Amino acid sequence: MKTIKISDVMADSGVTFGTSGARGQVSQMTDEVCAAYAAAFLSVVSMSFTVNRVALGMDLRPSSPRIAAACAAALNERGVTVDYCGALPTPALALYGQNEGIPAIMITGSHIPFDRNGIKFYRPDGEITKSDESLMAHAVVELGERGSEQPLPQINPAAVNLYVQRYLDFFPEQSLSGLHLGVYEHSSVARDVLRRILESLGASVTSLGRTEEFVPIDTEAVAEIDIQRGREWALQHHFDAIISTDGDGDRPLISDETGTWLRGDIVGLICARYLGVQKVVVPVSCNTAIELCGAFESVLRTQIGSPYVIAGMQAVSTDNATVAGFEANGGFLTGARIERDGRILDALPTRDAVLPALAVLAASRGGKISALTEDLPARFTASDRLQNYPTDASRQLLLQLGRDPQALQQYLAPEDAKPLDCDTTDGLRISFDNGEIVHLRPSGNAPELRCYCEAATPLRAMQLVQTVLAKIRAENPA
Repeated sequence: MKTIKISDVMADSGVTFGTSGARGQVSQMTDEVCAAYAAAFLSVVSMSFTVNRVALGMDLRPSSPRIAAACAAALNERGVTVDYCGALPTPALALYGQNEGIPAIMITGSHIPFDRNGIKFYRPDGEITKSDESLMAHAVVELGERGSEQPLPQINPAAVNLYVQRYLDFFPEQSLSGLHLGVYEHSSVARDVLRRILESLGASVTSLGRTEEFVPIDTEAVAEIDIQRGREWALQHHFDAIISTDGDGDRPLISDETGTWLRGDIVGLICARYLGVQKVVVPVSCNTAIELCGAFESVLRTQIGSPYVIAGMQAVSTDNATVAGFEANGGFLTGARIERDGRILDALPTRDAVLPALAVLAASRGGKISALTEDLPARFTASDRLQNYPTDASRQLLLQLGRDPQALQQYLAPEDAKPLDCDTTDGLRISFDNGEIVHLRPSGNAPELRCYCEAATPLRAMQLVQTVLAKIRAENPA
């Protein structure tokens, strides 16, 4: 047996906890590193629960089967049965673990490039907390000699079936009848499940862009090629909407009838309003239309990342309130049981892409999706990022901007606008006296500097993003 400190693994490999789970380059995520993380998770979750079985799933990245096998070997080494659910959406695995009362491990890098991957961990009662991450980071585990890993067990389809039934039970039979939908499949692990649900609810579905090569779709910073594809597909097929997700199916990408992709936080707002949610929890990066629309009793803003949103939902929960959260990427979390028209949807406090997609479609019945935003305040967000921009460089830049008003004015201020408020909840979010907002933060999952801007028109918001990132790229190259 070999004694391994997880703190040493993190320092030596560069595989560390990000916004959601442990992430790193595939070359760094060796079998030993992945097995060590799985063993550390098991040691931490066993402090609170008796663990005899762990659900295991993965996305469609080429590196995911190997990483899953390494984690399975570590679990087997400890006498734990691996309930292998195969390739499936992250929220489907989370729902299954919650329903069965067992922990779960999901192998996924979500939306980040294919040369990276990650491991996401679930306790029987939901995502691990930041406190759990700290305990794992300080864990010491014993690993056997790493030989050739055993093949993964036979796939148990129960998790996928449970996930599909969740939505067929909540949304009325044939509730999508008459809708012609495109499903942008790319390499999303949710592509077949999504089609199955949409067709079961009566929609006519056309498959688009399916590929067996992994494509990193970022729902917060949609690539120009996908913006163009959406418009071309809508023009060609006359869809009512195009539906897609990121790689692991926990962040939606939804277009209106023109093929224009909706912003994730606006999707979340529409979904929460459709569900009759009373208390909403969102990250600081989300659009201020959430408060200004007046649809919710309260809105709590948190740091970016589902663990913070979940903690926020727990903080505002009461016996009678319906509570939900969503992120700028569109991932929707339910913190309490929701009832609509006599149908019940149990809480699923992890990001999900299917619920907001179905809610947008249901809310648009009798009209067009583009009409769903007509009564919202004229607040529009845009976002993009500088890729391959080291996290340390991002942090140093934000520290400089926060300390130097002249530098802040130079890089972030829209024209002659003056800063009114500086929010450092997560990164640097500056509100200006002309009503515009500029927000910079390092990504928690990859070496990227993200920029979010809010303005009175979509064009103006995108212009702000492009201007800010161009200045940074020119004067502060990584």
